[in-house]
Order: sequence, then structure tokens, then C-alpha cells
Amino acid sequence: MPKSLPGALCLFGLLAMGAGVLAASGATTTGPDEIVLGMSTALTGPAANLGKDMRQGVLAGLERANRAGGVHGRRFRLVALDDGYEPARAAPNMRQLLEKENVLAVIGNVGTPTSIAALPIANEQKTLFFAPFTGAGALRKDPPDHYVINYRASYAEETGAIIDALIDTAGLKPEEIALFTQRDAYGDAGYAGSVAALKRHGLQDEKQVLHVRYERNTLAVEDALATLLFAEHPPRAVVMVGAYAPCAKFIKLAYSAGLDAVFHNVSFVGSQSLARELGACPARVIVTQVVPHPMNTEVPIVLEYQADLKLLEPSAVPGFGSLEGYIAARILVAALAKIPTCPTREDMVEALEGLGQFDLGLGESLKLGPRDHQACHRVWLTVLRGGAFVPLPWGEVTSLLNKDKSL
Repeated sequence: MPKSLPGALCLFGLLAMGAGVLAASGATTTGPDEIVLGMSTALTGPAANLGKDMRQGVLAGLERANRAGGVHGRRFRLVALDDGYEPARAAPNMRQLLEKENVLAVIGNVGTPTSIAALPIANEQKTLFFAPFTGAGALRKDPPDHYVINYRASYAEETGAIIDALIDTAGLKPEEIALFTQRDAYGDAGYAGSVAALKRHGLQDEKQVLHVRYERNTLAVEDALATLLFAEHPPRAVVMVGAYAPCAKFIKLAYSAGLDAVFHNVSFVGSQSLARELGACPARVIVTQVVPHPMNTEVPIVLEYQADLKLLEPSAVPGFGSLEGYIAARILVAALAKIPTCPTREDMVEALEGLGQFDLGLGESLKLGPRDHQACHRVWLTVLRGGAFVPLPWGEVTSLLNKDKSL
């Protein structure tokens, strides 16, 4: 499809029926009074909570703009399709979004394997693939893919930050850290980042790393756990790259079996879902995050997020995933505000690259440019306490490792 089609539709298309932000499939038209965005995400299946949270956050950010009249008079509408966290469903969803729904850009797709399936289609159709909910290196090439622009820190940055803390701050040796990963591109990305960090700390051969895996969209973690339990030197820390349900099952079984370790999860696990699944399990569990704590209203954008989320859905509970979606939407809106004419797909990329260094009220300076396609590189740390994940200063990793009961 020619890249000029969305612009032509914007100038000459019919007015879309209905106003505001919608999250549904069906025929859409990018008219002179609206901007249609697309998303392929997990709305059913084991990762559904992640997809629903991301969609809710994006909607909250877009509806904020709509209440102010949109951008240059154009209101936002979101078309969200369910892929169940399966690559085989993500690819046809992308075809529908780009070729039938004629979306201007894709925002907030959830998952590494699904994003990797979607990426070639976005590049082929010359359409912005913005802020996917994944930290995979495949979406962070150097030089970057022209149509792929990220918000969040990478998995390599997340795993690198925790491994640095475990070794430099808490005094662990590289061989005392094991890896538990999902058997797919998501797990591979986390594994690669972890091994790179361990090698920076003197690991000679990745075969020295105790690495166990499980199959995506299953709870089959018993074999992986058995390998750790019967290891000659059981780990003192386990870096986990998986979904919340299998990770929670692994942690509960490991704790019951007496594995004396700290369990670290990357942000994609879904902190609220993980906490709920763990229940009263007293294991020491930490999660690295790519956004501030969603209850920290001292951060300006968090205060705005909470207010906008409540307006969108009064019963919604603030969370890390929806905050990430909200931030992504706010960045996209800020870029669109710089396009005075009806935007084309190529305009979207150029506007984001033109943001340069900017402040969104995150408590962290963000930056985008032609060679800088990741806005944020910061990693925050949280710990499970009283059934919820709360902020943990990096310097307190040592106390956690030494079983400080106050944590």
C-alpha cells in the first residue's frame, strides 16, 4: 500500500462514525477529524492482563487529548485486535490493521515473539511501530530500524542493572546466579542480556551459567525447577524472564522445596498479576521496572495518569503496565502536535525523531532522534512486600539477599 494513502484518506475520506476513543475491530476510516491508531495485543490467554493493561493506559492517554479537542482538531481512535500472545495471530492482525483498517501508526503491541512477527509487516508497509511492550534487542538495532521507535529500557538494561547490583553491591559471584527463561524470542532476549552482563563481571563461558527453560503459554516449570534443586551448587539468585503465571508457580514450588534464593523478574512479568498469583508466599521477589511506581504521585506524569485513568474507568487500579501505555500515548500525542497538517505515516516517524530531548514529567529526561529510537533508559527496582510491589533502593539489594525481614 502506498505510504501516502493514510494522508489521502485523511484529506478526502468520509467522517468516521462515532467519536472518542474506541477499542474494537471493524471497518475504520481515517477522516479529516480523526486519527486512527492500531494495536495487536493479548486480550485473551495467559498474558491477557498485560495486554488489557497496556490498552487501558494507551486509551487513557489518548482520551486526555480527546477531551482537549484532539490534536489540531483531530480526535483519536484506537483499533485493538487480540493475538492471544501468539505470533501466528499477530501477523494477520497487522495485515488487517495496516491494509484494511488503514491505521496511521501501531502503538503498544505486547510481547517479544508477537512483535518480531509484526515487525517485518510494519517495515514493509512503512508504518510506525511505536512503543511495543518488549525490551528485546531485535527491536533495538544500531542503526535503528527506521519505523521502530521504543519508549522503554531494554531487557539487557534490566537484567544488566540487577546483575550489577547482585554482584557489585551484594557481593555474589557470577556462578551463583541462575537463569529461568521462556523458550522463545522473549526468553532468548533476556538470556542474551543476562549473559552479556555476567561476562562483564568475569564469566568466561556461558556454559557455566545454570540455565533452565519452560514452554510459552504453559505452566510446565517442574523440570526446570528440578534442575536447579539438584545442581551441585544451587543458586543464590534466579533471574527470571517469563510470564507471571509460570514464574509464580516456579517461585512457590522453589520456596516450598527450600531453594534459598532471591527471585528477580523483568518488567514484562506483570507485577500486579505476579503479586496476586504469589499470594502469601514469603519468598524474596523483586521486579525491575521501566516506569516509576504508579502510586508515586510526586512524579508529575503519575499524578496526571491517575486522574486520566480514573476518568476513563473509575474502577481501574493504577499499575505499571497501564502507566507504560499511558506514557507511550503521551509521547505520541506530543509528536503529533508538531505536525500542523494532516499527518502521513512518514510524518509520524519524523515528528518523533524531531522531539530531541524532552521532559514529559517522568522525573527522567527523555530523548529521541534519527539515530536514537529509545526514549528512556532508566530502570527502577521494586520488591514484593505485603502482597504488592513497592519501590526498593538499589543499595538495599544486599539486605534483601541477606534476608532482612524488614523487606
